Amino acid sequence: MADAGHGPMRPVPFPVTNPERIPTQRYYDAEFFELEREYLWPRVWQMACRLEEIPEVGDWVEYKILEWSIIVIRAQSGVKAFHNTCRHRGVQLASGGHGNCEVQGFQCPFHGWRWTMEGKNSFVFKPELFSDEQLDPADLDLIPCRVELWGGCAFINMDPDAAPLMEHIQPYADRLDTRNIGEMKMEWWVSTILPTNWKLAMEAFMEGYHTMRTHPQLVHPTQRGDKAVYGPREFADASLRLKPYKTSREMVENAIHQMKTLSIGMGGMIHATDIAVAEAIKDEVELPDDIQAAEIHWYRTLNDEITKRARARGVPIPDLNEAAAKHVISPVQFCFPHYFLLPVYGNASSYRIRPLTPETCLFELYSLTLMPEGHKQPRLTAPEPIPHDDPRFPPIPLQDYSNLPLQQIGLHGRGFEFMRLARDVEGLISNYHRLIDGFLSGVEQDKLVAATRIVSSPFEVAIEDIGF
Repeated sequence: MADAGHGPMRPVPFPVTNPERIPTQRYYDAEFFELEREYLWPRVWQMACRLEEIPEVGDWVEYKILEWSIIVIRAQSGVKAFHNTCRHRGVQLASGGHGNCEVQGFQCPFHGWRWTMEGKNSFVFKPELFSDEQLDPADLDLIPCRVELWGGCAFINMDPDAAPLMEHIQPYADRLDTRNIGEMKMEWWVSTILPTNWKLAMEAFMEGYHTMRTHPQLVHPTQRGDKAVYGPREFADASLRLKPYKTSREMVENAIHQMKTLSIGMGGMIHATDIAVAEAIKDEVELPDDIQAAEIHWYRTLNDEITKRARARGVPIPDLNEAAAKHVISPVQFCFPHYFLLPVYGNASSYRIRPLTPETCLFELYSLTLMPEGHKQPRLTAPEPIPHDDPRFPPIPLQDYSNLPLQQIGLHGRGFEFMRLARDVEGLISNYHRLIDGFLSGVEQDKLVAATRIVSSPFEVAIEDIGF
């Protein structure tokens, strides 16, 4: 088949022809999955690891995506990435997920050939057995993979001709840089294997329309009705129920309750230190009687106080009010194709989703926060996946996980041919799918880059013209 931009357009099975309707076969059809394998994943920038996974020279991690294995390593000259393949007979050099090769370099377990952390061949056993042509030094180095850094992460792209990372993810990167995303560190990291297509897992977070039924603890009673089911057992205590507020003081109590609910529900999206600040100042803040004005004043004061107290502890937090004035940050920020962040104050929840089969995916959840300078956080390594209904997950992801397997099964229902989208709040789903079709069909790279900039966006956006 012709490469994208260098030949006739390729046919795409089950294309999106109506932007408000997504054909269901795209979530389980083997042919569609194979086209993604061939034309999407080898050509997109992917979050391969967090930089605190490789803090020391020689530290490396293995990033897997479908059949490909990439080594990401902190070499003397900086972060590099290589295809995990011996140049002799193709055996994978690095196994076990992570390690350090500063002293030994990489050694093939089959015939003992070696490479330095910079990817240079350093040893061939009995070189006299090979012709000179087979031992050309320029042809023995490990095959490099594109790698660029942003947001505390290493991103890889297997396409050597891909446009630079930052051309793809602006203005997404600028919005999040105001929150010092690149300075955040992992507090914890968990994963699961979902019986769900990777796109379906991503889409569960692209709109807030599901919140009323899936996460009712996050919805004010005046919006969901007094008789609405309140949510899971963790939130069943009547003393925790939200109450419609009539005064500025009630508004503050409600705001703090919402902070606690999100902190429990997301396991760190709002940090305990943020709640402690809110509790400490709630009775000191002078509030106007007008509730709308009081709400604006409360959050500006809270931002100021969180900023001041965090900086006093040596935390590299930005001025939260300045950051908010520069970029209004939506609660969920997507980075095409498989990574997104939920930033609040000096913290963020972070998600990465990778395809395994047409109907399964690896779903990873990180809790990130800004830590005091000099803080020594234990190095975290890739977790073993746990069941998607394991109570070790925070309550809100558990609620999402409860829907996704049912949705994957439901998409096979006889006569159910497409998902129908609310064009103004579920538009990101459509934008995503049409960009995927661009990769699969062979749209020119400059158009794909421009579309990726549009699609790397906040959640709850409208259907947009992405340029093709």
